[in-house]
Amino acid sequence: MRTTVGIIGAGPAGLLLARLLRRAGVDCVVLEARGRAYVERRQRAALLEQGAVDVLRACGAADRLDREGVRHEGFELRHRDRRHRFGVAARTGGRANTLYPQTELVKDLIALATADGTPLLFDAPVTAVEGLDGDRPVLRYTHGGREETLECSYVAGCDGSFGTARRTLLATGAARLHERVYPYAWLGVFADAPPASDELILSGHERGFALHSMRSPEVSRLYLQVPAGTTPEDWPDDRMWDELDTRLAVPGHPLHRGPVTDKAVIPLRGQVVEPMRYGRLLLAGDAAHLVPPTGAKGLNLAVADVVTLARGLSHRRRTGSTALLDRYSELCLRRVWQVQEFSHAMTVLLHAAPDADAYERRLRTARLDRLLGPTAAAAEFAENYAGLPMDAPLI
Repeated sequence: MRTTVGIIGAGPAGLLLARLLRRAGVDCVVLEARGRAYVERRQRAALLEQGAVDVLRACGAADRLDREGVRHEGFELRHRDRRHRFGVAARTGGRANTLYPQTELVKDLIALATADGTPLLFDAPVTAVEGLDGDRPVLRYTHGGREETLECSYVAGCDGSFGTARRTLLATGAARLHERVYPYAWLGVFADAPPASDELILSGHERGFALHSMRSPEVSRLYLQVPAGTTPEDWPDDRMWDELDTRLAVPGHPLHRGPVTDKAVIPLRGQVVEPMRYGRLLLAGDAAHLVPPTGAKGLNLAVADVVTLARGLSHRRRTGSTALLDRYSELCLRRVWQVQEFSHAMTVLLHAAPDADAYERRLRTARLDRLLGPTAAAAEFAENYAGLPMDAPLI
């Protein structure tokens, strides 16, 4: 089988790239190691920046998002045992974020790919990527119990931080992995309980960070800072709810408790592969970088990557020039490091460092206080939280 772009991975990055390429007249094939049912059930972050929503609308992938997504023009910061609403849209000229589960976005993109005939193979793990120094790299994969090959002009690695694409690129020795591991983790919980607020609730409590979000009017998504190395079993439901109440609840505004349907511990780390390209292999999304989830930037960075990559591939198709493609890593990394810096700063601001002394704890409180008024710090935070400008895709 032959194509122009072989895409490894049918997560949001790979599926959106396929959508953009299809509309730009660039043929592609998507290979996904897992089955369709598994891919459509994966739970991930759900907050889309205004720029990401605009991209999805521009490529005809936002019909259900526009019907069911929940626009968030700000969030609630609980600090010093009080409620403080932080208006994002009011500080950014109307730019806001939209809550829309990544699971649903993936379903939408798969349905669109199926409808427009984009070759999308599930249960097709890539076992090797060869010939990256030449003009026609080859993907070796298995499908239906047989060994198959896909010859292409470019390979888009969109298969995550543990995928074949990243391993292949790092094995060349031409790229470096930068990493920061944080000394705490998140206990993530789904509960059949009505959300306590229509917007996100963030808490920088002295005992540690906590976050309250929603998945539906009947389902809450909650996160609790816990020590690194913690297991879900260390947090029985009653202990978990009591700690969430301590960090999130304020007088007159309690949390709603309900049956816990899922509980997992999420490590916090930041990673960047630099450069994001070797030969004909280009990484996008989690394959290229991870950010701590505090700012909900991972999915949005993936959208920015694939917009940049689609523009480069479309420009090559129209003009024969690889000028934009040759700058892919450079252009993406400018944004990646800005988002890494914001995500790191937000993480340090809202989390209680295990070894912080009284002086450091008071500094953290002072930094949180600066967000509560009409300050330059609050304006800069809002601009980054709403998301950096994102180029429109060429379609």
